[in-house]
Amino acid sequence: MNGPDGLGEIDSLLASVAPEAELPAPAARRELREQARLSKAQVARALGVSPSTVAAWEAGRDPVGEPRARYAYLLDGLRDKLAESQQGATGAPDSAQQLPASGTNGQTPSPDPGDQAADDPDDVENLTVPEPCVLCGTPASLRVAGFPQHLDPADCHPAAPAQTAPAAPQPTTAPPPARPGRTPAHAPHHDRRSTKAPTRRAFQSADEPAGLIASSVQAALAAHAGDVEAATAALVKKAIPDAMALLDETRKGGRYDVIAHPWLPDVLKKKSKQEADQIWEARPKWTRAELPPGTHEVTALDINGAYLSALKTHLPIGQLEHSTDGHHDRRRAGVHLITPPEWAHEDVLPNPLGQRDEPGPLWVTEPTLRLLLRLSGPKRGLCEPPVIHESYTSGATEGLLEKFRITLKDAREGALAEGDEVTLEYVKAMYSKFVSTMGTSTYNRELNRPDWMHLIRSQAFANLWMKALKAHEEGLTVVRAMGTDELHVIGDWLRVFDEGRGVTEVKIKDIYTAGTADGTDTRPGEEA
Repeated sequence: MNGPDGLGEIDSLLASVAPEAELPAPAARRELREQARLSKAQVARALGVSPSTVAAWEAGRDPVGEPRARYAYLLDGLRDKLAESQQGATGAPDSAQQLPASGTNGQTPSPDPGDQAADDPDDVENLTVPEPCVLCGTPASLRVAGFPQHLDPADCHPAAPAQTAPAAPQPTTAPPPARPGRTPAHAPHHDRRSTKAPTRRAFQSADEPAGLIASSVQAALAAHAGDVEAATAALVKKAIPDAMALLDETRKGGRYDVIAHPWLPDVLKKKSKQEADQIWEARPKWTRAELPPGTHEVTALDINGAYLSALKTHLPIGQLEHSTDGHHDRRRAGVHLITPPEWAHEDVLPNPLGQRDEPGPLWVTEPTLRLLLRLSGPKRGLCEPPVIHESYTSGATEGLLEKFRITLKDAREGALAEGDEVTLEYVKAMYSKFVSTMGTSTYNRELNRPDWMHLIRSQAFANLWMKALKAHEEGLTVVRAMGTDELHVIGDWLRVFDEGRGVTEVKIKDIYTAGTADGTDTRPGEEA
């Protein structure tokens, strides 16, 4: 965010050249993981890499950039937690010295007596000029892990929108305060100014959130004497409150608190119960106009867990703030009023904006804007960049719902492996209803974030669009793209996509014939 002195861009530039995080010696990295009883797979999943990559780091290869900072953050956390465990067991305050140290030579560096930051366990920076807190919007004098916020939840007071935004109406009543019991947690001291810190923390028991799902299924089956259909119906009926309970459980120890009922700009408010708000989600609804000559076998692919995968998207943490500078800040997320670019590839690929009848500017979400910017970049150059007129954004993170998503994904994969249809339907209802009711809904009073709802759904649409682009770039003929999970292609799709029921895989929905032998084309899926 650019501050009032206009130095925001300079700060970003300085952050990009910050020194890389220190790592322990390779042997110490492995020792920390093994002392914590973590597998390579667990560490790899938390860091978003493969187990073989973790093995390579423990064998001597050093990561760089963001993976290095995330790895250092994890190792710091493991060291601190193991030190706490030893102190609690022995009562010796210096027992932590026996743990692998953070220096590259595996030895504990001597602390500098004049360096007060060395004793500070939080990544906290004092601000000379207060900036709006990402949680409540009122001025905060501290920046925590890159975001201005209050350390004490008592200091957070949700505020009305800034007066500098003439287009934003003032709310008639103050928005409800953040839900009690959630306080910001901060990372161990480490220079991560140019990185996005992970929200998953060491020693957060993965069994507790997963246990909520398993115990609910067991209780439902017991209550209905093993009747699978009755138990499934009962679980689906209470999927929304159960999803919110799971969210609370997975947010324990999270770096950021969130505002559950923030002030919302008019563009996110429905004009009436029957009318939608002004946000365009870019839902694909496209069928290729013409097929190549001849008769073709078309495979309709089903994308698994589309909304579940879309939970990994850049979500605004706090209250949305208005801006009109036309600049896109990748550290923030929200909704944007843009003039979209012309799309000249409708014959082979759907328009990334979906089927829109009215020309001119429109409000789109962060995933749609990022997709357009990606497609207009030098790597692909498929269109011109969109013109941004105004935005409502807040400081954002891609990992806000990551532990929630991972817990649901793991439960889904376990249910598939065991043929457990009860858990499978229950988990599906949890994430689908969670997304559909987090906006203005009488079924979910705990969370009113229509901005999140639009962003997650748009991310699902963008994910499908990128699969269509991947198919096209790999030589397949893309025939149809619909909604979040339907992609029709001609060609050997098994060399492009993995088949299965996992969230990274696809399965066959249908196989049919399209086109005619004499060259007169029929639209895919229609009779000649």
